[in-house]
Amino acid sequence: MRIVVTGASGFLGRLLVGALARTGTFGGEPISRLVLVDRVARPGTAQDDEVPVQVVHGELPEHLDAVFAEPVDVLFHLAAAVSAECEADFDLGMRANVDVTRALLEAARAQSGSGGPVTRMLFASSVAVYGFHPALPLPPAVSETTVPVPRSSYGTQKLMCEQLIADCTRRGFVDGRVVRLMTVAVRPGRPNAAASGFLSGIVREPLAGLPAVCPVDPALEVALSSPRRTIEGILRVAEAERGTGPGYLEGPLPVNLPALTVSAADILATLRQVAGDPVADRVTLAPDPAVEAIVGSWPAVFDHRRAAALGLGPDPSFLSVLRDYLADHPDAVTAPLE
Repeated sequence: MRIVVTGASGFLGRLLVGALARTGTFGGEPISRLVLVDRVARPGTAQDDEVPVQVVHGELPEHLDAVFAEPVDVLFHLAAAVSAECEADFDLGMRANVDVTRALLEAARAQSGSGGPVTRMLFASSVAVYGFHPALPLPPAVSETTVPVPRSSYGTQKLMCEQLIADCTRRGFVDGRVVRLMTVAVRPGRPNAAASGFLSGIVREPLAGLPAVCPVDPALEVALSSPRRTIEGILRVAEAERGTGPGYLEGPLPVNLPALTVSAADILATLRQVAGDPVADRVTLAPDPAVEAIVGSWPAVFDHRRAAALGLGPDPSFLSVLRDYLADHPDAVTAPLE
């Protein structure tokens, strides 16, 4: 089984590749090769796992021939331009999100059309496909049947890709599966250009002895998922067989991965509880209307029934999320903890 991961050098891409390499299987079948695709060079591409690795480095549209030189059985499409940069540069978002996804679908369609396998394609969409609009207010708990009304270019582009994948699946070109990711926190490393990046920054930076800014009203609620739960959800939806009943992927709808609903104030209170006042006091409140407009348009409360049918659940608390981060990234913490 040959598996392709786009965005393999990104944070979630590295975690996903690590999980696949450790097990060496997908859906109970051995993985014959992992193809890691990214425009950014992947640091420390290890060959010590049992699964052979092929690295494709560069702009994806220029390397589709190499990606599909051999049959692609499974495709995890994680590569994307993120929310704030799409809002700042419409053309960048259209190229990186819509055009690249369409190119992948066309390549997979050509593969199945020539008698090759139908690629199982897992697409990482986003909670940003939803948004508040006075003419169509959100329900108290959002589900996959809630009409998406994105309020950002990023959310619109993700929704466009969802619809393309759904139609290509209906026509039998691919076996498409869509997961809508919540904001993933806490992310290690350097900040990215996502509007929601501050939700990791207000934890990560203070723990590393650095100042951080919270650009939204602390009372603003958001939907979060830890990296561990996010990768679990991506793999579960990708591996699930289609059918009805518990454990099966039913129908064409995307799956909203389970969300933990917390406020920025909850996050800061948990940081103060675990790390103490000197660490928590490194966070400054500095409202940014542009950031709050994007993040505040996303729903914070979700109906988890579709994900629960696949055996998935949300993180139990932000304290659990923070403890995961401390366990997974002890070198990123320089501040003494209480």
